[in-house]
Amino acid sequence: MRTTPRPRRTRGIRRALTGALLAGLTLLTTASPAVADDPSASASPAGDEAGPTEAGTTFRTATALKQGQSGIAQASAGDYLYWVFPADAGQRPTVRATVKLPESAARRGTSAWQVDVYDGLRRRQACMYGHQTRKAAADAATVELSCVLRPVRSWSEPWANDPLPGSYYIRLTVVDLPAADLGLPVGVQVRTSIKEVGGSHDGDGTLSEPLVPGVSVASTNETGETGEADDGGASAAPRTVATGEPEDGWASGWWTDRWLWTVGGGVLAALAAVFGYSLTRGRGRPSHVPPGV
Repeated sequence: MRTTPRPRRTRGIRRALTGALLAGLTLLTTASPAVADDPSASASPAGDEAGPTEAGTTFRTATALKQGQSGIAQASAGDYLYWVFPADAGQRPTVRATVKLPESAARRGTSAWQVDVYDGLRRRQACMYGHQTRKAAADAATVELSCVLRPVRSWSEPWANDPLPGSYYIRLTVVDLPAADLGLPVGVQVRTSIKEVGGSHDGDGTLSEPLVPGVSVASTNETGETGEADDGGASAAPRTVATGEPEDGWASGWWTDRWLWTVGGGVLAALAAVFGYSLTRGRGRPSHVPPGV
């Protein structure tokens, strides 16, 4: 029994569906390297912004830095130097520090310097990449330190040590130094940079408030005045004012690029279902075969 050839329109539909499916798969597979953990990309800030010219000596007196800002300070070998900067969900911070050492004639031997990063709960955060601790030879002029943190998550289990939105403290100090070299003057420059990694590292929840310790709480009204009462005799609702907040504010927490991946996956699944049905459905009765045959 001879059958009629398949209509060209059916073949055209299949080709279109195949092309759309391949294009979608290509999009999803090529989008992932954009958020891959590339140390060279994350460790190079786009541009430094001039910042403060001093550093704090404790967590409570840490000098505030904006995202992408650099700070300098003059200190003595053996001092603990502190800075603080904000980091939000979907971001991967990078900290780089340069220590300008005294003249080699004034030093007695080698030294080892270290940069640490702590979150708003003062939990020490591990570095994914970089040189967190480095030794400086007796004749070295400078020593370079760097720390690329893990991506900041929107939410985490209470027992986990994942980075969360809020303040991040930088602590720079010397961890090994000859006793005769203590107190020698050094110059320090600290730079921060942020890489947006999207929602690929987000959790399934959000924090009610970012981890920003030491915020000031004041009663404010719409005019910005504090401590005044409204027409009803009651003071305006208190508002938390957090120093070191990102310029565009903290993330709202509900929108991430995971929604785009979810919608894209649903579209690809629908196209795959239509394409599979077009391949497996019956061809039907040929038009030239009379009924009853």
